[in-house]
Amino acid sequence: MAAIGDHRAAGMEGGRRRRRRDSEPPPVYAALDLGTNNCRLLIARPTADGFRVIDAFSRIVRLGEGMSAADDLDQAAMDRTLEALMVCAEKMARGNVVSARHVATEACRRARNGPAFFDRVRAETGIRLEVIDADEEARLALVGCSSLLGADHPDAIILDIGGGSTELIWLDAGGGATPTMRDFLSLPFGVVGFAESYGCDRVTAATYDAMVGRVVDALTDFDARHDIARHIGAGRVQMVGTSGTVTTLAGILLGLRRYNRRLVDGTYLDFDQIFRISRELSAMTCEERAAMPCIGPERADLVVAGAAILEGICRLWPVGRLRVADRGLREGILLGLMES
Repeated sequence: MAAIGDHRAAGMEGGRRRRRRDSEPPPVYAALDLGTNNCRLLIARPTADGFRVIDAFSRIVRLGEGMSAADDLDQAAMDRTLEALMVCAEKMARGNVVSARHVATEACRRARNGPAFFDRVRAETGIRLEVIDADEEARLALVGCSSLLGADHPDAIILDIGGGSTELIWLDAGGGATPTMRDFLSLPFGVVGFAESYGCDRVTAATYDAMVGRVVDALTDFDARHDIARHIGAGRVQMVGTSGTVTTLAGILLGLRRYNRRLVDGTYLDFDQIFRISRELSAMTCEERAAMPCIGPERADLVVAGAAILEGICRLWPVGRLRVADRGLREGILLGLMES
């Protein structure tokens, strides 16, 4: 009798455990992206059609500041970044994150003192940073942005203007199916390097044109290798942009008094709008740009550099319009974690 009673109790207890498991919320995942300019975190739960963000964090840390002149991370930049990473660690701990991936990109790829910085980060925050190469960065950006690709154009360009590098992805858009990366190019400059090299206050037309020309020159071989201009001429190509530059220009165009991701993500920028806004911004002082609500003081000295990089891409590849993505690498990380 004791044995039978034990089995019944075990069965009842097992049923209660199963009911608790069925009623438990899905596990929590986190993606941390430490770039040359920004430290960004997303914390999310999986859903039937993707995931739902339950917490987020973004701070401009300028980790790569000064790296256009040296290949070492600056001490003040590392201190700023560590403070942001401590916030991220606290958020992940409070959120009961079960699986996370913490990636670092261009500044950390280049930095000679990167390993010592990673050791400090791990000792003080518990975060283990993973330096990813440009290939993996492009792949994650593609995964994160692919849902914004339309089925009406068979070819696509995805661009990501970062602080220390700019990634371009040339892909088969899949026609509504899974897109396939054909090739990618990582340009060794981004908004931080351009701002340090060309200036960040009011920019002359000649200086701005020099930035645009440098981008066009850097893309010419890639364009010829894939005959991208011919695909564009045949009306086959769509373009998606994911970066602070692109989302900032979209916010300005929409006249937002406060940045709103829901209104920006998925909207479109016509190229003539990009060119007009970019030239207007370049003629302003840094103080004037800082007063604009979608720019603010933290981006005021970088937005013209980003606009020039974007204009160079659009000048060489006149697709006509660009779809704005307020998503990318972190979303790609989350989807990968949830599928594994």
